[in-house]
Amino acid sequence: MTDATALEDLIKAYDVRGVVPEPFSTEVARAIGAAFAEVVVAPSGGRTAVIGRDMRSSGPALVEAFADGLTARGVDVVLISLCSTDGLYHASGALRFPGAMFTASHNPAQYNGIKMCHAGARPVGQDTGLEDIRRLAGRFLREGLPTAADQPGTVTEREMLPEYAAFLRSLVDLSGIRQLKVVVDAGNGMAGLTAPAVLGEAVGLPALPLDVVDLYFELDGSFTNHEANPLDPKNLVDLQAAVVANGADIGLAFDGDADRCFVIDERGAPVSPSAVTVLVGLREVARELAAGRTPTVIHNLITSRAVPELLQAAGARTVRTRVGHSFIKAQMAENNAVFGGEHSAHYYFRDFFFADTGMLAALHVLAALAGAQRPDGSPMALSELADAYEPYVASGEINSRVTEVAAARRRVLDAYATRKEAGPVVVDELDGVTVSHWDGSPRWWFNLRASNTEPLLRLNVEAADEDVMVKVRDDVLALVRADQATDGPGGA
Repeated sequence: MTDATALEDLIKAYDVRGVVPEPFSTEVARAIGAAFAEVVVAPSGGRTAVIGRDMRSSGPALVEAFADGLTARGVDVVLISLCSTDGLYHASGALRFPGAMFTASHNPAQYNGIKMCHAGARPVGQDTGLEDIRRLAGRFLREGLPTAADQPGTVTEREMLPEYAAFLRSLVDLSGIRQLKVVVDAGNGMAGLTAPAVLGEAVGLPALPLDVVDLYFELDGSFTNHEANPLDPKNLVDLQAAVVANGADIGLAFDGDADRCFVIDERGAPVSPSAVTVLVGLREVARELAAGRTPTVIHNLITSRAVPELLQAAGARTVRTRVGHSFIKAQMAENNAVFGGEHSAHYYFRDFFFADTGMLAALHVLAALAGAQRPDGSPMALSELADAYEPYVASGEINSRVTEVAAARRRVLDAYATRKEAGPVVVDELDGVTVSHWDGSPRWWFNLRASNTEPLLRLNVEAADEDVMVKVRDDVLALVRADQATDGPGGA
């Protein structure tokens, strides 16, 4: 029997993720399914859950085991088979069932995982059921599963892709836009299924004025072309080259489970997720104001300071939150926010059950680009449109592997507590430690936060100009790495 202590590493702050078959075995999946039935499904007052999976070869066996854990507890299971994570959220929201998505997102092929939600796509995170699931699944692994219900649940299948695509199309109308050439890199992930459905005619929807050039649409959980992790710049190289070679207006890259969307402009240059947050946020803010409502937008503390500045100037109330989708989803619902954005290219919409969807963000970007004009009325390029939303210089996320995380953090805090600056230095500890000199001169801020699973410190720096950003970045890294630490790979 699998050691229950494996769950400590498998179950993270807001999902389950690990190597298959050990420590993430079918036995573990079955125990988590049984715990999900008791912690999430039973208290909802219903007896049905919906399950989806991505293209990883380990998915079918893990889904079957998880479903066994549910049906043994009397829960009916609806399988929607291959889908994106936002496709699972749509199913949970539309059907009002708790849900589970089997995916390891951008992680390599040997990994798999589970993203779980309450009915209506409400998050299951550390404080909203996941810790209880971990504890109960651990007990089931130690002591055996409880006696099966007198009336076991049933398993049925349902196709949700056409409804998902039609729902997204109903939220952003692209039917009348100018013709755009779009290169889409699915990275052999689930966008290979969803992009043809939403942007094309694969499920019978009318054609849009989009000339789509596809890259790596074949579903392949071994990711034979490149990792399905667009946050790593090396995985954008093919898309960048294809945009330029095809004279495209825009490039779109999705991660493995297609819940995140990264944008490339017509020159082949990345558009930062913060700029995308502003671009999409301004559209949603304008719509709220036109309806006579005061808009609220959520952003995490790693996004550019341009996000709150530009959205507040447009009439929005902004709320800053910690990193992590379960945390930002909770803030979305609590504040009835119309939109939310993260530095990692997760975008959240009130109209999409307060959940994240990369494809809906892509539709908004396409609509904004198609409608953007220069003063003379000619079409504006994406690089011109995005430049207005990227006024500052950011380092990107830099990982440092350190011997003692707490000691490295203390070195940084001690140094900046005594530093003489022209203006106040503000420190807060919402998520890690953020040190800000944004109201002084020169303007800069940085955030340093620890990994939940490794001896890593993650640094993000932003400043009003490049020289200042580089100096702050290098000063902080010197303090962090004073114990001769080595670099870790970038990424959130």
